[in-house]
Amino acid sequence: MPAPQPVPSPRQDRVRQGDRDKAYRPLPLEARRAAFDEGLACWDRGDFFAAHEALEPAWMGTADLGERALHQGLIKVAAAYVHAVRGNPAGIAKNLAGARDHLAHAGPAGPTWGIDVPDLLAAIDARLADPARAATPPVIRRRPRA
Repeated sequence: MPAPQPVPSPRQDRVRQGDRDKAYRPLPLEARRAAFDEGLACWDRGDFFAAHEALEPAWMGTADLGERALHQGLIKVAAAYVHAVRGNPAGIAKNLAGARDHLAHAGPAGPTWGIDVPDLLAAIDARLADPARAATPPVIRRRPRA
């Protein structure tokens, strides 16, 4: 099944994602990869706020909907754990549910960017099903980039 194509927005600085126009600030692939790698490095050291911030240029820098879904899903996972640090279980659950929705639409972007999306979805589902596990961040498993 081919990846969904962006629907034109009336504004050139926006991309239609679902039923909303979202920010679009084109970045070359190398710059998106650098932002992505920095975001994952922040995640690995437990700096979830910095991970969220570092991933945003990768998300806003492409019009590819699968790639945007992957990046936005990772941003939402990071936001969930900003809420965990603050002791806000409702914020964790809301952001994990949002992350799940985005990551489910990532399609081939997961392998392209070296993220094991099915494993991350299973980890999110486990945390949504068991609030006692929700505050423990999942491991974001990497695979060789396709």
